Amino acid sequence: MQFISEQRLDDDSVLEREFTLGEIPGILWTPAPESTPAPLILLGHPGGLRTMYPRVAARARHAVTAGFAAATIELPGGGDRPRSAVTEQARTDLHRALKAGEPVTDDIVDRLILPLVDQAVPEWQATLDALLALPEIGGPVGYSGGVISIGTRLAVVEPRISAAVLFAGSFVPRSIIEEARQVTIPLHVLLQWDDEGNDRQMALDLFDAFGSKEKALNANMGGHTGVPQHAGEEGNRFFARHLK
Repeated sequence: MQFISEQRLDDDSVLEREFTLGEIPGILWTPAPESTPAPLILLGHPGGLRTMYPRVAARARHAVTAGFAAATIELPGGGDRPRSAVTEQARTDLHRALKAGEPVTDDIVDRLILPLVDQAVPEWQATLDALLALPEIGGPVGYSGGVISIGTRLAVVEPRISAAVLFAGSFVPRSIIEEARQVTIPLHVLLQWDDEGNDRQMALDLFDAFGSKEKALNANMGGHTGVPQHAGEEGNRFFARHLK
């Protein structure tokens, strides 16, 4: 991990540092000045860092205010990272089906989501290795955000993640729903009821499949980007219960 820039935000109370991990760009936010090592929240998102920065940075600053460190990385195929021909064709097929009012087939969802999950999850794990080696970062670790299939796979394979706030805002392969039965960590799932790009019933099926004994579904009216502030605040309270 190599830090390439830094700045202080919110009256110098938040230190924001951009980094690279090999070819992967990322950003780390920590309390400033540092005191004891902070629990870590990994911030998932569905796009490139430049596009997603305002929303992700706002989430990160709220997390730091609540006493956590927060970090994110750019997804495979996002920003300036190389595109996958298979994924790009699947995205084209998805948009064509949605525009025509046709069903989004399992084949399209699999081609769009599964290669992303297969590449992104090991990248998140490598990032976690590097972050936990920093003296200002401590455990435990939480995951917050989307793509929900990435969060689901991480919850299955990464034992260092103790709790997750998952955003139900993307299509979910049926194989990921089967994987969800292996998830046992505490979960808090956010669902926008009128999300135009999300299959609501599949999101509900995924929530039902999670094997966690403690899981909560927070559903709110509105579209994809209309998550109310109180829902995010409840997510921070969830992490305060499980990471502190």
